[in-house]
Amino acid sequence: MGRCKLCKTSSPLISDQLGVCITCIRRQPDRTLEITEKVHANTRMSLGLPAMIPRRKNGKPCGICANQCILGPEDRGYCGLVSNIEDRIVRSGGTPEKGVLEWYYDPLPTNCVSAWFCPGCTGGGYPRYSYSTSGAENGCSNLAVFYGACGFDCLYCQNWQFRKMSATLSPIVSSKTLASKADSKVTCICYFGGDPSPQMPHAIDTSELAVENAAAEGRILRICWETNGGMSCQFASRAAELSLLSGGNLKFDLKCSNENLNKVLCGVSNASSLANFRRLGRLYSKRPEVPLLSVSTLLVPAYVDAEEVMKIAGIIADVDTRIPYSLLAFYPHYLMNDLPTTDRDVANLCMESAKRQGLEHVTLGNVDLLS
Repeated sequence: MGRCKLCKTSSPLISDQLGVCITCIRRQPDRTLEITEKVHANTRMSLGLPAMIPRRKNGKPCGICANQCILGPEDRGYCGLVSNIEDRIVRSGGTPEKGVLEWYYDPLPTNCVSAWFCPGCTGGGYPRYSYSTSGAENGCSNLAVFYGACGFDCLYCQNWQFRKMSATLSPIVSSKTLASKADSKVTCICYFGGDPSPQMPHAIDTSELAVENAAAEGRILRICWETNGGMSCQFASRAAELSLLSGGNLKFDLKCSNENLNKVLCGVSNASSLANFRRLGRLYSKRPEVPLLSVSTLLVPAYVDAEEVMKIAGIIADVDTRIPYSLLAFYPHYLMNDLPTTDRDVANLCMESAKRQGLEHVTLGNVDLLS
């Protein structure tokens, strides 16, 4: 049973560790941020990460992701990978030589959020983008790249362990070594984490090397991304180009429509994420047979509700009603582990809200978690 520190309401649908309810988040944005900024700061510092985005006057800009850290002497970037040492930007990860990540082979078909339309799992786009005439590319694998950093700080993160990698700056894998893992049985690379956003130079270089090797051998190799979209616009554009040419997909994990709610739950603004999505949306019609863009949203009980989903769906519909939208059931993790799983009736209501915005392809994932 959680309790809101502002309105004093108690409910099992209020995260006690977060300390505020959705009504106060929407009605009292400044006061809720005062409370939740401390929650983010305390948990990040306990893991050896910066409490907040550094914005030092006369500091050194990083420029890799949308957080636009400006680092003063001895400051560390919000992602944990960048530092100002002797008035010089030093990158301990996210360069072609140094990627903080883990990787593994994930046999197809996978449980990827995009599996319901992905060429590797459905045969869509055969023969240009898939070896299968229909169904999964059995015997092939996805090279799954789990990056150990993120520009967001989601308090319900399902993969929260990546923060240990950000703090320790390990393990390290070069882009050349990682690209070499995309052997003849690998038909797609998927970057996730954490998030690829703080390490885009590494991901782009890996992709270009791997695609070049595959092209020389006449092989299919799709480049896919699972991201909050919080990367700088030039890297977002290059990521979309690589996916467009290779038959891959760029999946935006749009957490919220409300900027204040995004700051409360995820520590940072979602303005750049939404801007990147809208800007890249114009590319969708260039390859309609295999979706270039898709969107997912985690249904965090009582926080990411039907109202939020309706507004996110409206944003998607304004770009293209054909873009696939995946709603995902929530399982309690990290700091918000005091919430229940997503209620089935609420999930169905969210589905209806999304479809009412005119979206043509909406699905519900993780249905086994519904309560």
